[in-house]
Amino acid sequence: MKKNYVILLVLAALVIFGAIRYDNFISAYNVTSFWRYNAMFALISIGMCFVIITGGIDLSVGTVAAMASVVSALVSPHGATLAVLAGAGSGLVVGIVNGLIITRLRILPFITTLATSLAAHGLALLFGHNDAVAISAESGFAVFGQGDLFGLPIPAWVSLIAFVIALVALGYSRFGRHALAAGGSEEAARLMGLNIDRLLVVVYAVSGLLAGLAGVILASQFGAGQPNEGLGWELFAISAVVLGGTLLTGGEGSIGMTIAGVVLLGLVFNMLNFENGMGFISLSAYWQSVIRGVFLLVVIVLQARALKKGPASKDDGSAGQAVAERGKG
Repeated sequence: MKKNYVILLVLAALVIFGAIRYDNFISAYNVTSFWRYNAMFALISIGMCFVIITGGIDLSVGTVAAMASVVSALVSPHGATLAVLAGAGSGLVVGIVNGLIITRLRILPFITTLATSLAAHGLALLFGHNDAVAISAESGFAVFGQGDLFGLPIPAWVSLIAFVIALVALGYSRFGRHALAAGGSEEAARLMGLNIDRLLVVVYAVSGLLAGLAGVILASQFGAGQPNEGLGWELFAISAVVLGGTLLTGGEGSIGMTIAGVVLLGLVFNMLNFENGMGFISLSAYWQSVIRGVFLLVVIVLQARALKKGPASKDDGSAGQAVAERGKG
């Protein structure tokens, strides 16, 4: 729990620093703009958290979001509701395919999702004919990404609903207990009689669905499906999840702290934009990828050192027994 307090203290320090240094940093416009944009990253990070908790990885979330943005843009002339369902559904299909390949063909998640990432990017380019696809202006689809509800951006509401459902699922449901057990020791979980294959298909389906929703927001927010967007989003999601204390080896994680990781990374990029506006530094958007990579590397190194100092390895018998008992609880 100590690491959770650290990230919350860092968040508080960043907010205080930003409020003091930048005009309008805590203004309603900046706060709503922050959540309107970062809702996409919150969604893919929630899905990634479940995947990593089970000991897997999903490298396809970024390109799946891009593909979903193109699909929703193409369907938008037929109505906003169909556009949302089509985009989210396309992500769900890819997620199910990921889960089936991993469980039925026994191919590692890294290889599987890398392959589907390339496939999703290719499909996005094919569907969009290698160009952005404008959404229908008459369907009202743009409201999904640009509109507000009760003073908050609609994308923020979408991510909030996903957050609450994920929080309950992980902390208070059999699904969450089984996911933690599978990540702690898959062998022990199978010996307990848990259907790990079905669990993994559901987990990757959830990740794909949330990536699809992120793509829907992307298209409706920017007015077009973006086949070349989403590259590097998986780094953001992994960074946010690991910053939130979720172990890359699986078996431990927090949805709440994952969102804290999203906010932390988002604040860093938001502050860099303010610095660019003040003229003290001039960093292009490409620096965001550099920063994400550095964040991820630093946190992985710190996490690895913390695990080495831990009282017991996850692979010993006592750890497996503890996971088994936790899954029964």
